[in-house]
Amino acid sequence: MDTTTMFLTFSIKETFGIFDHVLDSVCCCLPSSKGSQLAGRISLGLHQLDVEAKTKDNVFVNVVASVQYQALVNKASDSFSNLSNIRNQIQAHVFDVIRARVSKLKLDDGFEQKNDISKAVEEEIEKAMSGYGCEIVKTLIIYIEPAEHVARPMNEINAAARMRLAADEKAEAEKIIQIKRAEAKAESK
Repeated sequence: MDTTTMFLTFSIKETFGIFDHVLDSVCCCLPSSKGSQLAGRISLGLHQLDVEAKTKDNVFVNVVASVQYQALVNKASDSFSNLSNIRNQIQAHVFDVIRARVSKLKLDDGFEQKNDISKAVEEEIEKAMSGYGCEIVKTLIIYIEPAEHVARPMNEINAAARMRLAADEKAEAEKIIQIKRAEAKAESK
């Protein structure tokens, strides 16, 4: 499970342990004032999540999803005080939805339904996270890829099928050539 993130952060200021306001991301220190402190940061941006899931036909696949979200500045207190880690919460929802969706699909159907999976992930996360002051901007399933030990035999099966098709086409062409020769020979007599 690899997570790559482009960070954009906002700092949260508390006074006497109560949310005060959101500070700009460039602010890294707070002027000394009684009871005020930087309570933490809220990270925004694009997160790429790698999920391993099992299809209906028992094939393990790696699914790479990209989730773009933002903590709403006017609801930053909800994001900060209700969730200890927005990214982990979103990641848990993404994993649950992808695994549930992929397990209902055969491998070939998974490739065809990438957009449906993306839409389901986005809708589920939006429902779950809206109460925490977090907006899901976009969710994409970047790719679905079978594990390498599965992909290699699949490629060999596809190559063999193409070779059979090519051999059938060649045999059909030779048959047509022989018929044409026989017709030409019959006409010349």
